[in-house]
Amino acid sequence: MESFFTADWYSARPASNRKPATYRCPFCRGLLPALSQHMLVFPDGDPGRRRHAHTACVVKARKAGRLPLREDTREHAPGLLARLLRRAGRATGDESGGPRRS
Repeated sequence: MESFFTADWYSARPASNRKPATYRCPFCRGLLPALSQHMLVFPDGDPGRRRHAHTACVVKARKAGRLPLREDTREHAPGLLARLLRRAGRATGDESGGPRRS
């Protein structure tokens, strides 16, 4: 369980498990019936280390800053439009990458 909390970032999604099992929430250590609405949390995006957690516990951890998402910790790569504009700017000699104004 220690490796779960030492991750640099997490990804989370709603769980859609129909397996009749009971899990333990890593945040509150309370029991979590699989058929209840809950979340799957992946440390460093690793599905092998995923944990089932109460939705309220995930929200509380996010608000407290204890559950950074990948988007929170890494710069976003430029989108397709930004890359095309940059490439067009290089082709015309305009290094700003933006549209040229007269």
